[in-house]
Amino acid sequence: MSALLEVEDLRVSFPTRTGVIEAVRGVSFTLGRERLGIVGESGSGKSQTGRAVMGLTAEHGQISAKKLQFSGIDLINIRKAERRALRGNRIAMILQDPKYSLNPVMTIGRQIVETLKTHERIGRAAARKRALDMLAAVQIRDPERVFDLYPHEVSGGMGQRAMIAMMLVAGPELLIADEPTSALDVTVQLEVLGILNRLVADRGMGLIFISHDLRLVSSFCDRVLVMYAGRIVEELAAGQLAQAKHPYTQGLLNCMPRIDNDRHPLPVLDRRPEWAL
Repeated sequence: MSALLEVEDLRVSFPTRTGVIEAVRGVSFTLGRERLGIVGESGSGKSQTGRAVMGLTAEHGQISAKKLQFSGIDLINIRKAERRALRGNRIAMILQDPKYSLNPVMTIGRQIVETLKTHERIGRAAARKRALDMLAAVQIRDPERVFDLYPHEVSGGMGQRAMIAMMLVAGPELLIADEPTSALDVTVQLEVLGILNRLVADRGMGLIFISHDLRLVSSFCDRVLVMYAGRIVEELAAGQLAQAKHPYTQGLLNCMPRIDNDRHPLPVLDRRPEWAL
């Protein structure tokens, strides 16, 4: 089966008054119709990698790659109009906090319908039905009521489900989820992950799951990329994280709390200068 997404030597940099900040430095990977986790600390380049694929890098950012190709489409040289047609339609992205991602002055239902009508020629009644069906698919109990609510009138968990519904209503082939559960409590986290898992399996989508939570990624994803200082330092199957070879990955694993082990003082990461070169 051919790759859905091919990334080779992706670089993202931002010019500043004090010099150029290289956020992503030579990242390469391929993605099929699978769940790929990208983990690392804040500032490791995880989100900027996802945003570069999505075409949401800040305007002053500079992107280059030997290959950045989605389903045969060159995402580096694509025209802006073609990129807009892809975004939200064939490629979608769930952002970290729905409170900042949803429009506060539009009802949830109207926002989902707007996404659908942007990419399809569809009547108002049919669009409303699709939106309600999608809200039901993400396990919102009373879709009719939630359809007419504003983002501030729902909980964080329900807002995130509404965000997932909005991103999936057009039936994308690739979904990028950037810390989609970090703003949620543990119980709601599991429910949202279950929804994503089922939708990815049912629709045969490719999923890039960006997170700082190694334990979460190891149980949810098929493969894991570990990033440090803008580079991938290790790639391995999620089930083999315990056998990680790179000292940074081992350090991340060692820093996770363990119920059966009382450790004082808690271990800290031993960052080596050569990793950032």
